[in-house]
Amino acid sequence: MAGEKEIKEIYENGMKILEELTSNAHEIQEQMLEEILIRNAGTEYLSRFFVNGQNHKQNFKTNVPIVTYEDIKPYIDRIANGETSSILFADPITQFIQSTGTSEGKPKLIPMTAESFEKRMVKPLLVDLVMKKCISGLDQGKSFYLFFVKPEMETPSGLMASLYTTSYFKTQIFKNGLAKFCTSPIDTILCLDNKQSMYCQLLTGLLLRDEVVRMGSSFASVLARSIKFLEDYWKELCSNIRTGYLSDWIADPACRNAMSSILTRPDPELADLIQQICEDKSWEGIIKELWPEVKCISSIVTGSMSQYIPLLEFYGGGIPLVSPNCGSSEACFGINLKPLSKPFDVSYTILPNMAYFEFLPVNNNGGGKSREFKLRGASAIESSESTNETTTVNKPVDLANVKIGRYYEVVVTTLAGLYRYRVGDVLKVTGFYNKSPQFQFVERQNVVLSIDLDKTTEVDLSKAITKAKLVLEPLGIMLTTYSSYADTSLTPGRYVLFWELKMKGSNDLPKLDAKIMEECCGIVEESFDFTYKSLRKGGVISALELRVVKHGTFDELMDFYVSKGASISQYKPPCCLKSEEAVKLLNLGMVGTFFSPKTMF
Repeated sequence: MAGEKEIKEIYENGMKILEELTSNAHEIQEQMLEEILIRNAGTEYLSRFFVNGQNHKQNFKTNVPIVTYEDIKPYIDRIANGETSSILFADPITQFIQSTGTSEGKPKLIPMTAESFEKRMVKPLLVDLVMKKCISGLDQGKSFYLFFVKPEMETPSGLMASLYTTSYFKTQIFKNGLAKFCTSPIDTILCLDNKQSMYCQLLTGLLLRDEVVRMGSSFASVLARSIKFLEDYWKELCSNIRTGYLSDWIADPACRNAMSSILTRPDPELADLIQQICEDKSWEGIIKELWPEVKCISSIVTGSMSQYIPLLEFYGGGIPLVSPNCGSSEACFGINLKPLSKPFDVSYTILPNMAYFEFLPVNNNGGGKSREFKLRGASAIESSESTNETTTVNKPVDLANVKIGRYYEVVVTTLAGLYRYRVGDVLKVTGFYNKSPQFQFVERQNVVLSIDLDKTTEVDLSKAITKAKLVLEPLGIMLTTYSSYADTSLTPGRYVLFWELKMKGSNDLPKLDAKIMEECCGIVEESFDFTYKSLRKGGVISALELRVVKHGTFDELMDFYVSKGASISQYKPPCCLKSEEAVKLLNLGMVGTFFSPKTMF
C-alpha cells in the first residue's frame, strides 16, 4: 500500500503531477492500455479474442466486445467461488468492491488487485490538494466529514467484498493522512451501528465547532440525512454537552472510548448556544450558525444528488457547495479542478491514469430512450422497439477524440479485469484541461419507468421534475427529494411520482393547492417525449399521479434500504422504486394525491 513517502510526494508535487497527467493524457492512456494487454492477453477472457496471440491495441478495439456487468458476471462469480486460474487478470485478485445496489436494485462485485486499489487511493489526496489550493483557510482547521462503513462480506473464495469507502477507511493511508484532519475519531467512523456513529460524529463536530473549516460527506443525501438526525437529537446532544456525559445508549465500546477523550467536561455555555440556534423555527442557514468558520460544504451534488442542492443551499446559508470528484464502483473518472464552480456548472477533469477510457456517443441531449446494444468491436447494432428499423450506431471514441458539447456513455478498461465495460453513466464534454477532457455528469442512461412501449430514463424524469418544481419556488415551497414507480396494478397503468415537500422557513407541510399540484403533473407529462404523449393520448397510459408525502418519509426509505444492506455513506435515493415494500412505505407517509388532467393531449 502507498505509504508516507508517497503521501508526501503527492502533497509536495501534487499540482505538478496533475499537470503532467493532463498534458500527456493521450500518451498515458495508450501506455495504460498497452500495459494491460501485455499483462493480461493470456487470461481466459482476453485470449479468446486474439488470433495467434496478436494482442496489439487495434486488435483489442476490433475484437474485444463492449459488455455490461451481466456479461462478465459468470467470470466474476467463478473468482468469488474460489477458482484461482487467470480468468480475468493475471495478477491475484485481492478483494471485491461492492456497489451500493440502490441505483439498479442489486449490488455488483467488482474485482480489485492490490495495485488497482492503491491507485484509487491517490484520488482523495489530489482532491484535498486542489481544494486547499483554491479555497483559503482549509489548512487552518479541521474537516467535519460524516463517514460511515458497512459490514464486509466474505465470498466462498475467502476474498472479502465491501464498499470502496469501507476498505479505504481501514487503510493506513487514510488513518495516517486525511483522518488526522477530521473531527470524527476513526473509531466512530468504523462503528458498524450507523445511528451510534452518526450521533458520535455530530457530537464531536459540535464540540469542535470553532475548529471546523470544512463540512462534508461522500454524497449529498448523507448531509440531508444528518440535518434530519440533528432535528431529532439536538436536545439530547445539548444535554451531553451540558453535563459532559455521553448518552447510555451509545454502547459501542470503541465509540465510548473515543468520545471519552473529546467529551471531557461539562460545557453549559456551549450547550446553551447550540440550543438557542436549534430552537429557531426556521433552520435556514443553520450550518453557518452552528459552524461559523466553515469555508465550504464538500459532497457530490451532481447526477441524482442534484435534487439536494436547494436543500443544502437553504441550510448552508451561503456556504459554497463543492462537488469534488466523480466516479463509480468500477473506476474513478475525474476530479473538479474548479471547486468553487456553481453546483450546476461543475465540470470534472478526466484522470487518464485511473483506467483506459472509451466513450460511446449517445444522442444530443444526453436523454432519450435507453437502448439495448449488441456491441462488438467498432460497430453496434441497435434494435428499435418502436419500429422495425435497424440502426448502425457510431463506434466508441478514445479520450483524444471526444468532441466538446457531445454526450457519451463511459466505457472503461481497468487494471483489475474489466475490459470495455459499460459503466452506464452519461457525460457531456464541456472542454479540455491541457489535453484531458472535462465533462459534466449527466445521469445514468438506464430506463427507470416503463409501461407498454414507453421507456423513460433517469435523464427524462430528472429534467421533467426540474421544470415542474419551478412552479413551487415562488410560493416558498421546496422539493426536498423524489422517487417514482410504474403502477401497473390497474389497466391502463400510470406513472406515479412521490414528492417530499417543505416550506423554506420551516419543516411544516405546505398547504397543497390542488390546481398548483395538478399544474406540476401537467408540466412533467408535457416534458416527456412523443412516444409517451402518443400512448397517453391513445389511452394506453393513464394520467400521471403525484403523491405528496410528509416530512421525514424519505428518511424512513433510507432506513429501509440500509436495513436491506445498503450503505448510508453511499446511499442514492432510488429514482424508481422496484420494491413493493418501498412503495408501501412511501404510501404510508402520503398526505395528498393529485393527477394530471385526463385529456391533456
